[in-house]
Amino acid sequence: MGENGYILEMLDITKEFPGVKALDNVKLQVAPGTVHALMGENGAGKSTLMKCLFGIYHKDAGRIIYNGEEVNFTDPKHALDNGISMVHQELNQVLARSVMENIWLGRFPTKGILIDHKKMYDDTKVIFEDLGIDVDPRQIIGDLSVSQRQMIEIAKAVSYDSKILIFDEPTSSLTEREVDHLFEIIDRLRERGLGMVYISHKMDEIFKIADDITIMRDGKWVHTGPVKELNMDRIISLMVGRDMTERFPEKTNVVSDEVILKVEGLTGEYQPTVVDASFEVHAGEILGISGLVGARRTELVETIFGYRTRHSGKIYYKGEEIKIKNPLQAIKKDFALLTEERRATGIFGDLSVLFNSTISHLDAYAKFGVVDNKKMAKDTQWVIDSMAVKTPSQKQAIGNLSGGNQQKVIIGRWLLNEPEVLMMDEPTRGIDVGAKYEIYKLMNDLASRGKAIIFVSSEMPELLGVADRIMVMSNGHVAGIVNAKETDQEELLRLAAKYL
Repeated sequence: MGENGYILEMLDITKEFPGVKALDNVKLQVAPGTVHALMGENGAGKSTLMKCLFGIYHKDAGRIIYNGEEVNFTDPKHALDNGISMVHQELNQVLARSVMENIWLGRFPTKGILIDHKKMYDDTKVIFEDLGIDVDPRQIIGDLSVSQRQMIEIAKAVSYDSKILIFDEPTSSLTEREVDHLFEIIDRLRERGLGMVYISHKMDEIFKIADDITIMRDGKWVHTGPVKELNMDRIISLMVGRDMTERFPEKTNVVSDEVILKVEGLTGEYQPTVVDASFEVHAGEILGISGLVGARRTELVETIFGYRTRHSGKIYYKGEEIKIKNPLQAIKKDFALLTEERRATGIFGDLSVLFNSTISHLDAYAKFGVVDNKKMAKDTQWVIDSMAVKTPSQKQAIGNLSGGNQQKVIIGRWLLNEPEVLMMDEPTRGIDVGAKYEIYKLMNDLASRGKAIIFVSSEMPELLGVADRIMVMSNGHVAGIVNAKETDQEELLRLAAKYL
């Protein structure tokens, strides 16, 4: 620990990319036995700062002091070997291998030249018991839920005997009960003297779990201090540089009597899936879909979109029965689906913002075998401008943008198709409060133009604030449909547990 009581200090960190000053004299100071929240809008520089710590990026200026000594880690393994670990939002695991193999990958215990599976099992069991994780170390990790896999990732980080642990949006795929378990683990780690950096956009979590907070904006340090000295409105104004009086825009859409989409008895082909789901969405309506992890909300929208095979049931579009067997047919019927796992199924990470903006609209650019590059560039610029995407240029690889800006590009891509039915699966996951507001406003505007929107979310406050009606799913069944203005979180949770 340093002389001033900090276990980690990042001082005057500066990092420039061509045309962009990503970090401008940023500081972050973490004390042992504390949780330090790191907040800022997408593109504020949080991820870049962490990449400088881990040696993924080489900082242009500044100092990193760890345990009282100046360090410069050359790569993530160098940081890990020195007790600095990170739990990523996007899980990178070998799904076909066991839990314990994933934890000890690259450092298997050996007996002679052979892997010592008994020691690997015993060592994993000790960590799990210490953290209160009830999972068989021999189980295949791909068979676990996202929340269980998240806990495994935390156990892996702890297995490095970490002194600093960084959490990047750790609760984005967790239910409230699972979040409580995560916080219990964090409390145990705090008692053991770990210093933790907690990156999140969820205000209520910050007030529950964090001791201190550092706020960044546009690559600059803005504020550091105890969380208890701030309230939600003050944090938001520091993050976005302006006062935001409302979390949700005023609703301007008018729900008409016209039924755009009607689903009758929809059941998927392969278990586990949706079972006998029936509902309808009107023109100008935002239908929210609520439920706990395992409710099959994603399976529902993917089955409608033709991504998953339908076993039985009927889908009507503007009064006519349609048979959608694959996503291409869905797109031709004016359907669009914004997927939850945007990096896995939504983007071409190594390709440009231009390519990712126009990929689902290519028919509009090819005439007589010639591609209209000017029109592609014009449409891409519309996506960048209308969605307020922060990118140095259209040629920038989308994988280099922040998660929120990637999300904006994907939404803009679908809007170029002018869909009549827009299905959005967790569209604000991992996105800052300013960008969330823009997406809520966009949904409202689309509904005002008579579009039908299906909006899957794990955050009940945003469903109550944005949706007209909320359909609650439970274990693949439709548990109930309620008016957003006449319900509350208690009723939504009660319905979510109906078929458990």
